[in-house]
Amino acid sequence: MKRFRILRGLKVLAIAALAVAVFGYAVMLLWNWTVPAVTGFHSVTFAQALALLVLARILFGGFRARGGGWHWRHRMRERWEQMTPEQREQFQGFVGSRFGCHTARAPQRPASGEAQ
Repeated sequence: MKRFRILRGLKVLAIAALAVAVFGYAVMLLWNWTVPAVTGFHSVTFAQALALLVLARILFGGFRARGGGWHWRHRMRERWEQMTPEQREQFQGFVGSRFGCHTARAPQRPASGEAQ
């Protein structure tokens, strides 16, 4: 079982390395095709293209971890527990109208003019 985990890890690592190489090569081609002609800057090498990718990640992507962002569920549950029944109904109506999902838990309102 441990051998399969190692092989799976190596496979993921190989795919990630291939993806980085492809993206780096694409950045290099796009840079060398557009930037020197438009601005007069020099062409870049493959290593410089990889450095540009890392720089773009630092400037625009940050280093926060992806995935595992389950904290919003905990916060939402806390907010839900603090809501009154009227606030919960209003929230369900908002979510249903905003995102087009109508839950079975939402109470049906009688049409205007009908007796209650």
